[in-house]
Parts: sequence; C-alpha cells; structure tokens
Amino acid sequence: MGAEDHKGHRQRLRERFRNTGAQSLADYELLEFLLFSALPRQDTKPIAKALLKRFGSFSAALAAPRARLKEIDGLSDISIDALQAVHASIARYHRAELDKRRPLDSWQKVIDYLQASMEHSDVEQFRVIYLDKKNGLIADEVQQTGTVDHTPVYPREVIRRALDHSATALILVHNHPSGDPTPSRADIQMTRKIIDIASPLGIEVHDHIIVGLRKNVSLRGLRLI
Repeated sequence: MGAEDHKGHRQRLRERFRNTGAQSLADYELLEFLLFSALPRQDTKPIAKALLKRFGSFSAALAAPRARLKEIDGLSDISIDALQAVHASIARYHRAELDKRRPLDSWQKVIDYLQASMEHSDVEQFRVIYLDKKNGLIADEVQQTGTVDHTPVYPREVIRRALDHSATALILVHNHPSGDPTPSRADIQMTRKIIDIASPLGIEVHDHIIVGLRKNVSLRGLRLI
C-alpha cells in the first residue's frame, strides 16, 4: 500500500468509526484502528488479520500473553503495550462496575468481570472474592497462579486471608485454560475442604465459579456444594 493509499485508508476507517460507531467495523478493522497510534507508519491491516488468525477472536488477541504477541510480524513492544492496555481497561471497567454494587445483587457483573479477567489466560489462576456481612465487596485477590492445568490451592491460607479481611463470605474462582469449565473431582474436593474449614468460623462459601472460554459453571448451580 502506497503512502497516500495508506493515509487515505486510515482516514476512511476513522470517518466510519466517528460517523457510524465501532459496530460498523469488522474485528480486524477495529484491531487496525487500535494499532494506528502505536504504528503510525505501518499498514496495520495485515497485522490485525494475523492476530485474528493466530488467536481466533478479537478478545483472545487482546488477552494474549506478550510472548505470544511478539511472534506476530510487525508488532512492536509499543503496539503490544497498546493492545494489553485495552484489555486491562476492559477488566478495570468491569471491576469498577462490580465495586459499585453488592456482588450477589449483581451476579452478571461478577461474571462479566471474571470472564474479562480470566477467560483467555494460558495458565490457571485461583482467586477469592471476599465479602462483608451485607455481601459487599471487601477484596478480590489472586491467591495462586499455576500451570496450564493445575494451581496449588491452600485452603487454610484462603481462610486466613478471610479472617485478615474480617470477611463473612467468599466466592471462589478459578479458570480452566483448556476452555472447558467442567469441574474436576479435585475442584470439588478442594471446595468442600474450604467449606469445612470456613463453616465453624462463621464464614460462608457462596459459590465456586469455574471460568472457561465464553462460558462458566457454578458448583452451587450444579448442586456440587
């Protein structure tokens, strides 16, 4: 693409965005648009298409680890920063929405936040959402980060942190990088062990959510706890 064609293409894309909104742009065009400032002299269309081909979706491209993004020809550290900043902004937006409400009164906000934060992670994370007696959010902490299919979880550490926060309820969360959120026997056993330790202390485990790719499961919803 020549310099004038390149400039004209960018201007046309900007005008479409301004006049008709992001819904008028295909996924690769929105990725192009996001990369304009970070790559002012490059044709970002082939890079955007390569991102979608490699990672399979717009959201997965934004959430991809830096090491994998560096495998895409044409992406600089600055452009990777730009993509990861967008992903971080999405997660922070959902977290801010969660902060405004009692999590149990806005369950979809909880799910939106967890999906944005965890669904594309390539390693398992175990996090705990700590709640007060009115089910208000006290803290949201990543307790452990593991491998592609295992995270060590220490139930007594989970409860120790609950006592530190004076929390009276918990929501347990972890992701399955495989994309399949079906709970394993180990997931169920670990959850029940935490419940057994928490219950005598007056701490309720409301649920254990497993986050997969574009879907999640609730152990309480499945009547496993």
